[in-house]
Amino acid sequence: MRQMFVACGAALMMASGAAMAQAPAPPAGQVGAVAEVQRSYAGVKENILKSADKMPAANYSYKPVADIRTYARVLNHISEAQFRSCGAVNGKAEASLPKVPAETADKAAIVAALKASFKECDTAFTSLTSGNLQDLFPFGQGRRSRVGLVWGTVSHDNEQYATLALYLLLKGIAPPSSEK
Repeated sequence: MRQMFVACGAALMMASGAAMAQAPAPPAGQVGAVAEVQRSYAGVKENILKSADKMPAANYSYKPVADIRTYARVLNHISEAQFRSCGAVNGKAEASLPKVPAETADKAAIVAALKASFKECDTAFTSLTSGNLQDLFPFGQGRRSRVGLVWGTVSHDNEQYATLALYLLLKGIAPPSSEK
């Protein structure tokens, strides 16, 4: 059992690192914090969407062991977190944010919610400028900066992509960050 956890941990670190390494270059002429966060977001977005597509619908209920989330639940968790953080950046009240389907919903419904959450984040990430990174937004019981919310989103998405990549590997499917 210990060897399985060590192997899983190593796979997670490799997948997370690969996701970050594959981020596309920023648009020509753009450098600095805004370009860096946008580049990182674009890379992890691509990996997560490809992961959602690669996993067969029949395996959306898959989980390696009984006490952890299903593949569908991981995707729904990404959607929920993105709606919340990017919705805050976009000035949306938490109560007005879309709800994700149940983890038992079909693949199409789960992927549609995932794409909608990325659309919310696309708006948030394209709103970034070097002059507005320190803007504060209500979030939970306090306030968070725009840069904190978007970097937090990228970090969280990379963590969740590592989980998706591991589930794919355990099903014998190469994760997107491993493709050549």
